[in-house]
Amino acid sequence: MPKYFPFKIAGYYLYFTMACIVECIHAHASDSKLTETGSAKLVIKSDGDTIVQKRGTLSDKELAIIQKYIKNNYLTMFEMWSQYSEHGFFGENK
Repeated sequence: MPKYFPFKIAGYYLYFTMACIVECIHAHASDSKLTETGSAKLVIKSDGDTIVQKRGTLSDKELAIIQKYIKNNYLTMFEMWSQYSEHGFFGENK
């Protein structure tokens, strides 16, 4: 499972799985186990805004921190995503 960054944001890793690359860019937010149980799923728009598809066990504060972090780093995340997937941002056809 590729991690977007080697460190945690608000106590969670941001990652995707190889099964995910058939969708638009998104990030799962999970603890050190990197399991989808209790994890959040955020799809990413071309301006860095996110849509929470699955909240998981994240608190409002944790979710806000992660969304802000993605907003500030989504282009770096997209560079990594593009190495594995032909799909772009949420709402874009590719």
